[in-house]
Amino acid sequence: MQPVQDEMSIFSLIVNASAPVQIVMLILLAISVVSWTYIISKRLTLKRTLSQTREFENAFWKGGDLSSLHQSITRNTDEHGALARIFEAGMSEFMKARRTGNTDINALMDGPNRAMRATYQRELDLLDSRLNFLASAGSVSPYIGLLGTVWGIMHSFIGLSTAQQATLAAVAPGIAEALIATAIGLFAAIPAVIAYNHFSNDIDKLASRFDSFIDEFLNILQRQVR
Repeated sequence: MQPVQDEMSIFSLIVNASAPVQIVMLILLAISVVSWTYIISKRLTLKRTLSQTREFENAFWKGGDLSSLHQSITRNTDEHGALARIFEAGMSEFMKARRTGNTDINALMDGPNRAMRATYQRELDLLDSRLNFLASAGSVSPYIGLLGTVWGIMHSFIGLSTAQQATLAAVAPGIAEALIATAIGLFAAIPAVIAYNHFSNDIDKLASRFDSFIDEFLNILQRQVR
């Protein structure tokens, strides 16, 4: 009884699997490792971005001098985060426009608006980076695992056709090793899908906060030039 159990253990099934099934398993393992690397990295990035956004919002809405805030942020924009960089881009353009002596409100607001929107888009692109891989891993991994399963089952039935005695014990190991490929595919896909949906939701919330800030900041600048 013990030899049969050893033969049907997960480790022995993986080691004794056919070469194509093992290749599929290695591909899925690589996808899983890369996915978890991106998940951890993206989680840390979003956590830091959210913390920096809160800190900047607190500093901005204290009602202090915008020029002083701009100077403090310009010294190290990376330390203050994405929203601070959006503010810095808009404030810099506004100060340049004021120095030209232009008194037209629309002309004064056009530069800051375009600068903040461009910076806003760059920041979102950075936050969205590598999410496509998680989406692809979540959608493709089950199919890669299924490919290994189909190949393993086909290989088992081919071996069964040449066997003198067709029994469940003869075909079970081959089918079991094939199903492991599907299990590994799901193991790679499920965390990737969950992480993708979670991160996409977090980024959408940050994008909404950035967009609201841009509108509010433009209103403040308009009141200053009137």
